[in-house]
Amino acid sequence: MSPANSGPDRNGAASPMAIVILVGIIVFLYFVRGILLPFVIGGIVAFVCAPLIDGIARRAHLPRWLPALALLIALLGIAALVALLGLPPLIHQVSKIASDLNGTVEGFVRALIGNRTLNVMGSTLDASTVTTDILGAARTWLASDSRAAEIVTYLVAATFGVILIWVVLGYSLFDGPQIASGMMWLVPPRHRPFTKRVLAELDPLLRRYFIGVALVVAYASAAAYIGLGVALGIRHAVVLAIITGVLEIIPLIGPAAAAIIVGLVAVQQAATAGAILAFIAYAVALRVSIDQFFGPIVLGSAARVRPIVVMFCFLAGGLLFGIVGVILAVPIALALKVVLGVLYTEPYTEPR
Repeated sequence: MSPANSGPDRNGAASPMAIVILVGIIVFLYFVRGILLPFVIGGIVAFVCAPLIDGIARRAHLPRWLPALALLIALLGIAALVALLGLPPLIHQVSKIASDLNGTVEGFVRALIGNRTLNVMGSTLDASTVTTDILGAARTWLASDSRAAEIVTYLVAATFGVILIWVVLGYSLFDGPQIASGMMWLVPPRHRPFTKRVLAELDPLLRRYFIGVALVVAYASAAAYIGLGVALGIRHAVVLAIITGVLEIIPLIGPAAAAIIVGLVAVQQAATAGAILAFIAYAVALRVSIDQFFGPIVLGSAARVRPIVVMFCFLAGGLLFGIVGVILAVPIALALKVVLGVLYTEPYTEPR
């Protein structure tokens, strides 16, 4: 066998064995997708914060663990403050909605369809009828013998997941370089130069994208507070604004969930039909400002991926990996784009 055939090609292109290993990793992640979310969230936060930690340690001549510990304590303090200020009014508001669930749901449905009567496949539907059907379906779903155990299981899993996020974040902040070195060790030696070239180009793109997502979250929270608290005068607007911003992290699903949660609260507090219409106008204006203005400006420079590709990635990622897949849809698309660019040794250029 000649030397030309025994070593890697000049681009470090993936060998069949490397492809098999990659496919095996993807299959493994698919089977453990239910436990990935805490690791993904903790890893992303640590990845974004790594340059800050390294910069402080380098300039102040400190051991890296010291600024990492300070940052972890600061993040824990912010989370504790948000929980302390937000959880009591949120629990109070949920209790009020639950005590008048029929009126709240009917008000929400009436805000959507008005006082009209709809004829659907021979059935007459109005706000009261739709509300009865929704609540009846909910009661039927909750009446299942295994439903209570399932709900308790989800609550325990959610609690454990929140704790695990902080554990993963702590380890990632402290041992980020060691974790990165360990992951590089998994790459076959002949493919490490190629992998390092990909990571060198991908690192700033991903960092800008995740920072852009954080800016979108901050903007959504601020805009929601202005709309809900200042313009509409809804109580507990700070909590609702934080919920709106945080759910922006999950594309498609998060904004819809935020609209439903905030909408139920707004309808429960609304005194007139005009107030409900004002909330609908606010919700539309918020989505337009994020989707058509702020989001494209902030994320456009990093996520240079066609909208149709992004939509496909969201749907495919959600179908295969759930929320984790939706969160990582654009980063994976960016990674694939960079890999192909390095592999072909030419940058992708937009056609004229």
